[in-house]
Amino acid sequence: MNRPSAVTEAMTLLETSIHPRNHLAFLSQHEVDRLINRTDETLYPLIRNCALAVLNSGVATDDSLGLFSQYPDFDMEFERHPRGLQVTLKNAPAQAFVDGTLIETIHDQLFAVLRDLLHSRDSSQNLNALSPRDCSNLVFQLLRNAKVLESNRELSCIVCWGGHSISQAEYDYSQAVGQELGLRRLDICTGCGPGAMKGPMRGAIYAHKRQNYTEGRLIGISEPGIIAAEPPNGMISELVIMPDIEKRLEAFVRIAHGIVIFPGGAGTVEEMLYLLAILGDSRNTRDPLPVILTGPASSRATIEAYVEFLTLTLGADAVSRMTIIIGDPVTVAEHIQRGREDVKNYRLSTNDAYYFNWTLHIPSTLLSPFVPTHQSMLALQLDKDQPPQNLACELRRLFSGIVAGNVKPEVRRSIDSQGPFQIKADPHLVAAIDQLLNRLITEQRMKMDGEYQPCYKIISTR
Repeated sequence: MNRPSAVTEAMTLLETSIHPRNHLAFLSQHEVDRLINRTDETLYPLIRNCALAVLNSGVATDDSLGLFSQYPDFDMEFERHPRGLQVTLKNAPAQAFVDGTLIETIHDQLFAVLRDLLHSRDSSQNLNALSPRDCSNLVFQLLRNAKVLESNRELSCIVCWGGHSISQAEYDYSQAVGQELGLRRLDICTGCGPGAMKGPMRGAIYAHKRQNYTEGRLIGISEPGIIAAEPPNGMISELVIMPDIEKRLEAFVRIAHGIVIFPGGAGTVEEMLYLLAILGDSRNTRDPLPVILTGPASSRATIEAYVEFLTLTLGADAVSRMTIIIGDPVTVAEHIQRGREDVKNYRLSTNDAYYFNWTLHIPSTLLSPFVPTHQSMLALQLDKDQPPQNLACELRRLFSGIVAGNVKPEVRRSIDSQGPFQIKADPHLVAAIDQLLNRLITEQRMKMDGEYQPCYKIISTR
């Protein structure tokens, strides 16, 4: 039985106080002052939403509005303390506690939220004005500050992407792949949500135990809008909150020594488009990063639909950067293991760090934050008469907007008041986009809770 199902969701703990520990205890006096005095008007609501999501860790949902409505009286207060900071939680979800004591991993994740949100605010007040170099530096600083980067560690970080709303067969398969990766003493990094983000971690935990491997890492990387919609899964050992979706995606590709993609919805398509836009850049031709698109035999038609969509929109050359493996977790892990050696030799030849891929060139259009509004979605340049790399960037924004419309509270409220996004596209692209999105809807990959209502309407430009 999952613990959340054994606890009445609306039950709360009236009041309790907690303190930071280990590296999470290091907050400056300025940071503590900002929390106590709430001098940054936009910071506290962000912290509250992310903290409430973390306190619901392990709850499989993507209905943030429904989740938050259960805890209208939840609040946080901050006080100075000899240990740096005291956080008082009021009316917090009872499922986060055992006999009145906060679960250890949730405790650390709460302070990870404070650490990352404060640091990203201090590092840059205007994310839109950052240069490409500054974007990468900020991603590096946040990962370093979270102690995710280790210079003395072998190339062991395998990023796993995939959907939060998947079938049992797909979940079991992702867990089997995670087990094979874990038996090879590899670390797992995911978007930290449920489904295919949880399965590989669970498999790796079991495999690390079998190998008596105690140094395994399960890294979850999220951003405020996503974590508020999808609470972290219960497997994560280290949580990092990036300031926006673009920094989150960059963090994945900078620390990855291999990428495994499982079936998923609009968010998984966004991730594939982001990656192919990067790998399609001529400056990254020599980078040998292994990328595998995989799933159980029952998901073959879905994987073929991804490949068909990407081929129709970006061309066969773009898709050739991915290796397709169906129903074979051992082969997936073996391919990743061989690919790691190529990555290691490439990093040595380019004098690049093992722990952060500085040489990877990321197009500027993938670095600047895309805020999905009715105006920005209507302005997308979805025309085939442009280089595939440029089209990949625009399509990435399209699917990013659909993800936001599906799960992010502020975007959902905008759609409720103004109606679905209007999206204009070349007729050939309309057919390809509609075909893929309709499949994702039919297979119930767009939303976990309730019946899915499309947040978009695709319109042909001719």
